[in-house]
Amino acid sequence: MNGLKTDTIINRDALYALRELPEESVHCCVTSPPYYALRDYGLDMQIGREDTPEQYIDRLTEVFRELRRVLRSDGTLWLNIADTYCGTGNKGYHADPKNPKGRNGQQIARNNRVSGCKQKDLIGIPWLLAFALRADGWYLRSDIIWQKENPMPESVKDRPTRCYEHIFLLTKSKKYFYDAAAIAEPLAPTTAARYRTGRSAGQKYADEIPGQGKVQGLTGREAAATTTKPHADHAEQAGRVAYQYRSLQGGHFAAFPPKLAETCIKAGCPKGGVVLDPFFGSGTTGAAARQLHRHYIGIEINAEYCALARARIGGTEK
Repeated sequence: MNGLKTDTIINRDALYALRELPEESVHCCVTSPPYYALRDYGLDMQIGREDTPEQYIDRLTEVFRELRRVLRSDGTLWLNIADTYCGTGNKGYHADPKNPKGRNGQQIARNNRVSGCKQKDLIGIPWLLAFALRADGWYLRSDIIWQKENPMPESVKDRPTRCYEHIFLLTKSKKYFYDAAAIAEPLAPTTAARYRTGRSAGQKYADEIPGQGKVQGLTGREAAATTTKPHADHAEQAGRVAYQYRSLQGGHFAAFPPKLAETCIKAGCPKGGVVLDPFFGSGTTGAAARQLHRHYIGIEINAEYCALARARIGGTEK
């Protein structure tokens, strides 16, 4: 693979580590960067502690610009990102008996004041980032909603609780690798039977629609051969993944579900290909890649998380 070392964990800042990787060398990226103003890991150069959302977006755009260089021309980027509110998160002074050092480690929240936002405004971080990446040259192909079946509880009384996050599918080129069959869901037996019998007059959607003509369904041969939903996509699978926001041994609080990474990898990386995660954390992307017979490269600035990921999935570190 052009001298590319895979199944490895690089303990370094994402931007500088990416600059040392060869051009057009990885097939896919599945990642979840640190969210804006959520927690303080106490590290120099950490992303997420910028003074303004604009600075945060600029730093991530620079990282993903370098990633685009490393990505093959047919490569995909699956980017998980969440939003935050203006004027919230400034709770570092309040002691929690379960986390005496503070769960998020921050004494002053960066989102306490945000230019252009009022207190309690939703900032719009995911779409600010998505539009910035699109302007920087990425193709913004899809916004997938990760619906959490058991989200973290919130004590808010004046708005719905947050039960989803965004996963953006971005690509380097107009044409790219995407294996829809690998993530298609099987048809329910009753649906398969309905496809085989077809539609008769009087049934819903069987008659002509003014201005559109008759709705065309599957032919008998197509229906007999169909075992998966014709339009099944990543959103249907990722949208029902359980929220696994828990502490792994070693103290990583933001591990996303393995099923989430697995679905992205199945769709976006061929077997034997290389999956990169520049914000490796506890190594969920690497563990999923290895299970699915792909290679991985993990980049993580936090040495403790590198050790946690290495113990979890093996591999080398440099």
